[in-house]
Order: sequence, then structure tokens, then C-alpha cells
Amino acid sequence: MALQFHMTPGSCSTGIHILLEELELPFQVNIVNLPAGDIRQPAYLAINPKGTIPTLVLDHVASLTSFASIAYWLARRYPRHRLLSDDPFLTARAIELMDYVVGTVHGQGFTRIFTTERYLPEGLDAAEAKRWSEAVQAQGRRTVVEAFEVIEAGLPETGYAMGADFGIADAALFYVLFWASKTQITLPPRCQALFERIRARPVVQQVLREEGYR
Repeated sequence: MALQFHMTPGSCSTGIHILLEELELPFQVNIVNLPAGDIRQPAYLAINPKGTIPTLVLDHVASLTSFASIAYWLARRYPRHRLLSDDPFLTARAIELMDYVVGTVHGQGFTRIFTTERYLPEGLDAAEAKRWSEAVQAQGRRTVVEAFEVIEAGLPETGYAMGADFGIADAALFYVLFWASKTQITLPPRCQALFERIRARPVVQQVLREEGYR
């Protein structure tokens, strides 16, 4: 049975989409419409009770429901592609970076930019809501910029995040670097160079086309 990949184009699931294509795996795509509330539908909650994306269904009963768990499983399930180092320290560093990307850059930064309404108090009038929204988005942008400065300090001048091989940390980094490019957030030089390096990969270009980007 082919893997079933539940994703939303242009979201964090783009990173997993890239990994699946890098591995040349057969998989079935199920598009999750976030604005329409698909993640709250009973059929989706049956496979991912957290109501999040991405979700990778491995068989009829087993699902993985976080970016990190899916990326780690793919890397360990298909080791010859070298998506994760055999060195325990480099593996730990890759997981650490991936956790920072998902938890901080995405979870604390971009969520404030993209889903500002979640951070607004109830009962605001239009003028107050506008002021709060601007403040929340500014905080989100500061968080993203500061986080990229932290990431920048740990990146090599050449290659990928963990060295010569493209890996799971790069897939996580790519989607937030892509978001930065779409929201006019200036990237530090090594982050920008890494973004361009990843974006130039044929598989990444293919994924972006498939998800509706040119």
C-alpha cells in the first residue's frame, strides 16, 4: 500500500513533500483545505486527532502526525539516501535545528504573521483590532528575524545545514526560508545562500510547481 500524505500546499507540509519526492517514493496525496476547516472534520481527526498537518499514514492503522516524526521516520526507513547522518552528534544537531525551525520560527514567529487573529483578545472594536494586529505581526516578524540570526551563526558557508548532504533539517529550513521570501523578510547571507541552493534542486522546483508556485 502506498503512503498516504495529507498536506496543504505552501504550508509546512511542503518540506515533507520535498523529502518524499527526494526518496522517489510512491505516495497518495490528500489535500487538506485549512481555511475550509478540513482538519476539524471527523474523517481527518480519525487519522490525526491533533488536527494538524502534515500527516503521513503508513498503513491502515499507523499515522505520523508531526513534521519531525515524519522526517525522522523517512530518514531512518530509507538510510541509503543519507537524509540523516550516522553520527549521533550530527543527528542530534539536525533534530535540534528542525525543532527550532518548527517550534520557534514557525510556531512563534510565522503563526503571528499568518494567523494573527488567533492572538487577538476578544471584544475589540475595529480600531483596537487593527492596532493589536499590527503589534502581533510586528512581534512575529521580530521573532523570525532574530531566529534566523541564530540559525545563521550555525550554518556552514557551503553545502547544506549539516554538511555536504541535503537532509531533513534542510527540508524544514526550506519552508520557513520560502515563507520569508514571500513576506519580504530579509535573510542573513548564509540563510539566503542555503535557500537558493535548496531551491535550485530539481526535486524542489518540481514540488513548487506541483504546489502551484512558479
